[in-house]
Amino acid sequence: MAKTRAIVKRRKAIRNIRKITRTMELIATARFKKALDRASEAEAYTRRITELASDLSASATDVTHPLLQKRESVKNSLLLVITSNRGLCGGYNATILREAMARIRHVRGAGETLHLELSGKRAIAYFRFQGIAAEATFTRFEDKPRFDEVEELANRYIADFVSGQLDRVEVVYMKFLNAARQAPVAETLLPLATVSAASAASPAPAGPKYEYEYLPSAKDILQEILPVSFKVRLFKCFLDAAVSEQIARRVAMKAATENAQDMIKSLTRKYNRARQAQITKEIAEVIGGAEALK
Repeated sequence: MAKTRAIVKRRKAIRNIRKITRTMELIATARFKKALDRASEAEAYTRRITELASDLSASATDVTHPLLQKRESVKNSLLLVITSNRGLCGGYNATILREAMARIRHVRGAGETLHLELSGKRAIAYFRFQGIAAEATFTRFEDKPRFDEVEELANRYIADFVSGQLDRVEVVYMKFLNAARQAPVAETLLPLATVSAASAASPAPAGPKYEYEYLPSAKDILQEILPVSFKVRLFKCFLDAAVSEQIARRVAMKAATENAQDMIKSLTRKYNRARQAQITKEIAEVIGGAEALK
């Protein structure tokens, strides 16, 4: 009797866990759809303005802009690592952190000064455990990052890059390619010397696609276009990270739900066998008692 009670108790606990993981899977699916819609809406705009900035920069060969200037020697490099605030999303955060550590080792090996900034509680906890200090941390970027919050970061990066405090700005995040494929990347956003399309499937243009007439001047137009191009690319990084996180959480919770279901089936079989053995034993005891009374 004690064995069957233990099995029933354990099966009940696993059923409760299955309800939780199933609910979290449904929530992640709903959040994924919303995040995907936002990322898809921003994809076309990001790609187009990036291509436009690339064409204008290639056409106006006599015009220079601080954001386009590639430093001959990189002394100060900023690395922004984007992870999630919550866990239960499989290997999402671990994959990003491995990519970030590889990039940190490369930067330090090159003798550059590293300025580390972290987005997400998982990255903050990990680098605190590793003893690597971060100059800034952020936890406000959830599955719905806002452009005005990202723009605040972008303006600071632009100001530091133009003033010479930074020579390079890189972002490590999970790039969204499609619903079945996401990849951790370390992407260089500044300088914009090699401006490329936001989509990984779209190759960077070899030269200007069109001939432009500038009014009032190429310098004034680039002064407006290039900062916007950097801001939307940084914003797209946060959008991709939000989509990838929800995909990873949905996959992890679906796997947990299926594993819980398999465990429930296994425990049910064990319970049935234990109950059958117990009933057989009780019948044998009754028959033995009856025979003893004869």
